[in-house]
Amino acid sequence: MLMGSLVGSAGKRERCEKGDVHRDGDYHRAVHVWIYSESTQELLLQKRADCKDSWPGCWDISSAGHISAGDSSLVTAQRELEEELGIVLPKDAFELLFIFLQECVTNDGDFINNEFNDVYLVTTLDPIPLEAFTLQESEVSAVKYLSYDEYRSFLAKEDPEYTPFDVNGQYGQLFDIITQRYNQKAIDRSLALQKKIHRYASVTLKAELSGLSNGEREALLLVIEAAKVIDEIFYLQVWYNNPALRDWLKEHAASSELDKLKWIYYSINKSPWSCLDENEAFLTTADSAVKLLSKPAKQVNGWKGIEYKVAFPMQKPPSANFYPPDMEKEEFDLWKSSLSKDEQSEATGFFNVIKRKSQSSLDGASSIVSDESNNNNTVKPVHDLFIVPYSQEYRALLTKAAELLHKAGNSTSSPSLKRLLQSKAEAFLSNDYYDSDIAWMELDSKLDVTIGPYETYEDALFGYKATFEAFIGIRDDKATSQLKLFGDNLQVLEQNLPLDSVYKSLDVIAAPIRVIQLVYNAGDVKGPQTVAFNLPNDERIVKDRGTSMVILKNVSEAKFKHILQPIAAACISREQCGLVDFDSFFTHTICHECCHGIGPHTITLPNGQKSTVRLELQELHSALEEAKADIVGLWALKFLIDQDLLPKTLVKSMYVSFLAGCFRSVRFGLEEAHGKGQALQFNWLFEKGALVLHDDETFSVDFTKVEGAVESLSREILTIQAKGDKRAARSLINRYCKMTDPLKSALQRLENIQVPVDIAPIFPIADLVSE
Repeated sequence: MLMGSLVGSAGKRERCEKGDVHRDGDYHRAVHVWIYSESTQELLLQKRADCKDSWPGCWDISSAGHISAGDSSLVTAQRELEEELGIVLPKDAFELLFIFLQECVTNDGDFINNEFNDVYLVTTLDPIPLEAFTLQESEVSAVKYLSYDEYRSFLAKEDPEYTPFDVNGQYGQLFDIITQRYNQKAIDRSLALQKKIHRYASVTLKAELSGLSNGEREALLLVIEAAKVIDEIFYLQVWYNNPALRDWLKEHAASSELDKLKWIYYSINKSPWSCLDENEAFLTTADSAVKLLSKPAKQVNGWKGIEYKVAFPMQKPPSANFYPPDMEKEEFDLWKSSLSKDEQSEATGFFNVIKRKSQSSLDGASSIVSDESNNNNTVKPVHDLFIVPYSQEYRALLTKAAELLHKAGNSTSSPSLKRLLQSKAEAFLSNDYYDSDIAWMELDSKLDVTIGPYETYEDALFGYKATFEAFIGIRDDKATSQLKLFGDNLQVLEQNLPLDSVYKSLDVIAAPIRVIQLVYNAGDVKGPQTVAFNLPNDERIVKDRGTSMVILKNVSEAKFKHILQPIAAACISREQCGLVDFDSFFTHTICHECCHGIGPHTITLPNGQKSTVRLELQELHSALEEAKADIVGLWALKFLIDQDLLPKTLVKSMYVSFLAGCFRSVRFGLEEAHGKGQALQFNWLFEKGALVLHDDETFSVDFTKVEGAVESLSREILTIQAKGDKRAARSLINRYCKMTDPLKSALQRLENIQVPVDIAPIFPIADLVSE
């Protein structure tokens, strides 16, 4: 949303009556709700009552009203539709299109309207029968449907029978959106989706299962079943309508070539927003599922009810489905400040969602009563938010997953795997993940399992809430034994970081590293695929026990073959292209994950208060942490080489392979944490002269400057994290996380020769598990 509630909670008084607001010209918020019929391409208009103090007797928005103090936008939209027209619709029918500032003066200066309007669209298949409406006589005298083109024409020529809106200004978006949504040709959409899909190289990933015992094979299939349940939770975490959209697209995938392409690309992104296009929507509500409400209004003979499109916003909500869709950061912060210290920790914790009391009541109520119609002036609760633990929010799915994990644990003879699976099953139901994460860190099994809520990238509002994910693989014992060097030297790396000593930790714990061949993943694995991860993110465990790393070797090999090698051939100078090799790429991946475990995590603020980097940097944390792990990983490799722990032949190849990797990750987009972090690094190094652009549009590394540039950026990021300095973090990101001309040049070159951006894994083992 654009801003907080200007009437009441953020204003000069607890409550303003509507007349006072318009008399004094106070800036305030309101909602506009439009009902659009797809089959007739018509908008529903209401005729304002003759007693209205503005535009009496004029045709106007389907429904509209002020957002009262303590109310939310979405609840107000639902309430106004019921009060004015007698139509009761659930929240999934309302699509927020845009926010419109209306500033006008009428009635000889007596009516001053300074209004921020949240404009919603409700899309129905067919017109609602006019007899089904119950009109609020004090507000509405009649309703009618009118072609949206004809309505736009009336507004454009300022017809006096219609409340005026400037269709050539901000409000013209309403008509532009409808036109674009329904006039695009199927062939054009198909070609656009094909181009997007071809950015992913389909790769079959499998591993040798002969080393597994019969019990472990049985456990493997049960864990994959549990992972599929986890997948269901992730779809729900992205957006509350996401599962309905997924099911609809899958059901209709065979209807046409376009429907098939919609389903393929949706399956890659696990949402209607494209990961590689700054989360731009590639679907609209017009593509969405259809739901039938049999009793949304007054009954009409022969009318079965309202069939409406399940809505989702064109812009991906930063709140995902962890917070109310109309909640603003200011509202959360104000509510949090009213909580006890323990409650604040819970509110900002990983494993719960934040909900709205008024929305929860509305979801279970048959009607809505507004404050404006409440004559006893009952005072609302000051705060409308409350906490729901994951174990309660996803109870049915987590119970099913827990049962499968218990069965899997009973099937295996590996004590550590049994402990992991059973403790994770218990955590799903208790919401306490501490013991299960310790069990994960201590896992010593041929069958390697990571399952649960971990990463916080999807929470773009604060970076607090964890998404569910699963990675299942077979441990590569030979590769794992070769990597002990990195985990054993974390304390040495910590003490030598380019960071003031006062910020360094004296008790960094050696990080176990496991290399696996991935056989299945689920949950938060949309879009670009991870090659490694360092977990857990829970600062309590990081402080007490450190972290553990899992490297997905077959994923790394696939990316190197299908993506990094073609990138190097296109973008790295002829003299240095041969320095790009898999060992350098893979070794830096390992060091990147190691470096998540060093540097600041739990910090002391200038006022002496204890906190964490995640809590202080909030939505900026993920991108900065990824940049830190990358650039400090490069610094750490050079340090280990200087200590004769790695071969000196690695020096040049690691820098040039890193450069090729910059172009790989930036192609993920600057809305994605890894892409944003990579742009920061590339632009910093380029500015320092460590990376050089040649006349033939290829790049090279200046080996005389790169070491100093890597160290200076490492120091900059580590210091920002150590101080919990969000202002400095924002300044650094705003300056360097940009698609600069050198980056644009490289990316255009790669697009021209159609180098894949990432891989789309295919897991044959999934066919062995029943749906």
